Amino acid sequence: MSAPEFSFKVGTRLEGRHGRSGLISTPHGEIATPAFIPVGTKATVKAVLPETMKEIGAQALLSNAYHLYLQPGSDIVDEAGGLSKFMNWPGPTFTDSGGFQVMSLGVGFKKVLAMESVGVQNDDVIAKGKERLAHVDDDGVTFRSHLDGSRHRFTPEVSMGIQHQLGADVMFAFDELTTLMNTRGYQEDSLERTRLWAQRCLDEHERLTRARSHRPYQALFGVIQGAQYEDLRRKACRDLEALRGAAGTGFDGYGIGGALEKHNLGTIVGWCCAELPESKPRHMLGISEPEDVFVAVENGADTFDCVNPSRVARNAAIYVDRGRFNIDTARFRRDFTPIDETCDCYTCANYTRAYLHHLFKAKEILASTLCTIHNERFTIRLVDRIRESIEGGYFDAYKTEFMGQWQGRVKAPEA
Repeated sequence: MSAPEFSFKVGTRLEGRHGRSGLISTPHGEIATPAFIPVGTKATVKAVLPETMKEIGAQALLSNAYHLYLQPGSDIVDEAGGLSKFMNWPGPTFTDSGGFQVMSLGVGFKKVLAMESVGVQNDDVIAKGKERLAHVDDDGVTFRSHLDGSRHRFTPEVSMGIQHQLGADVMFAFDELTTLMNTRGYQEDSLERTRLWAQRCLDEHERLTRARSHRPYQALFGVIQGAQYEDLRRKACRDLEALRGAAGTGFDGYGIGGALEKHNLGTIVGWCCAELPESKPRHMLGISEPEDVFVAVENGADTFDCVNPSRVARNAAIYVDRGRFNIDTARFRRDFTPIDETCDCYTCANYTRAYLHHLFKAKEILASTLCTIHNERFTIRLVDRIRESIEGGYFDAYKTEFMGQWQGRVKAPEA
């Protein structure tokens, strides 16, 4: 099988490092990399129109297979013509496998399973006061819906079926998500389970691609686990790169996921990119903080996604080059300047800090809309500038300049 509608071309490389610019081509358009992919979990970036996301420079959006399977149902999205048509988004789309939500909700942690060490190891980890909603076996995962408690079963074949119905340009193989608390022994067992699931995903992907030849080709990315163990990360990369379906299909790209500590991010991405084929794109799952973006890009990540810019915006947290601050604090009550006079987003062009402060205090929905527009634009523009700096040969200078402001940040910019 061939995938003529999906391709990746390497552009400018960072000398002596794995970082590079590039271009991903999909049936719904191109993605210049490095690129930030905003998250529209339920086929929407919360509080913001899809048309607005296009206006602020988003090149692609990522939706969640688990949530869309439960509501409205992947069959409905398929009947609508696929995710792009369903949500009136003209560009490329990504979907994750559903594995993250099955496991994170299953142990009660919701959004966060990584980026900090808890200092203990326990394979039966579960959040305090929570009931385990998901149970893993070698064939798949049985879980109860967080919406109504109904029982469901996800296997590699089920995940592939859901994602093919959703019709995203890029989808991810079903994998087992582990936590920083899992033991080395469990990580090893889980890695082999994920490898076997990846093979089943490739086989089912080939079958469904043939059966759904009337639909545009969907790229399949394998997901690399292995926590913070170098040998396991490298083994996962080699194992996934070697896998082929019955018709000879390999993965179109790779996702770097799983549990890791923030200070090890660059090291782990570097291990993976040293093993992965340079000719295929690499997606870093779940990052968006500026310091993490620079590190991930420098070490070889091409694309990445995260809910954080929109999630913190709904809680009045605003990003500017000098840091993050809360717009609902009293100091902004009479501040009639934009969030950031250097920002080109709709919010900064038309509204003041005082107005945004008022909206949050009045609990108006518009507060979330305007602040999400700004935060998403901030993140997209940052990554655009990183890409320009790579292609222009001044990445290190730009990183030094930006991080000098960001690391010296204060609680809020001067009023």
